[in-house]
Amino acid sequence: MILEEVALPAADGSALRGDLALPTSVPLMVVFAHGSGSSRHSPRNRAVAGALQKAGMGTLLMDLLTEREERHDLLTAEHRFDIDLLASRVVSAVDWLGDEPGTRRFAIGLFGASTGAAAALRAAADRPVRVQSVVSRGGRPDLAGEALGRVTAPVLLVVGGEDPEVLRLNREAAALLKVPHRVEVVPGAGHLFEEPGALDQVVRAAREWFLRPGDDTSGAYAEQP
Repeated sequence: MILEEVALPAADGSALRGDLALPTSVPLMVVFAHGSGSSRHSPRNRAVAGALQKAGMGTLLMDLLTEREERHDLLTAEHRFDIDLLASRVVSAVDWLGDEPGTRRFAIGLFGASTGAAAALRAAADRPVRVQSVVSRGGRPDLAGEALGRVTAPVLLVVGGEDPEVLRLNREAAALLKVPHRVEVVPGAGHLFEEPGALDQVVRAAREWFLRPGDDTSGAYAEQP
């Protein structure tokens, strides 16, 4: 899988950096929205992206903040919870993929972690035709607010069993979704899924969801331990 470094224009005129890998057998591009204080170099997101690439999907790992914004955020933590800003950057990536000749024919999946999950859900709500599925890893979907009720793509929320507050917030957010969705609890895993085998379970769940979004829910909605 060949990774190409790309520059993505944002709506506010900023230039964002990304690593693009085109699909090999599955006509789907998965855009990654990283979490608080992270970047496109997040080792966990890159591990998930590598597994999706091996399954034939394309990926776009991108920075949601410019270099200047990242430096400011390291000092103030101001931008990492600015969901409006982060969501606008994910929307810009979705639009960019839809405009580029090499990617415009592919469907879009979104993979969000931590606050990036809220940004991904907002973007899915704002681009219902382009986005076909959403996966959250240890995310804060509650921060998507009213956009939860506007999401039209099936949603998978993966949460560590040892992350009780985030699990509670995910269950509350799931109750506001009007689409097929699942809350998948990874037993013994904490917020970062650093425990042996925990990230492997995230990878398997995400891969299956992107290949068959919503197919493995029981009826319309489900939660699986």
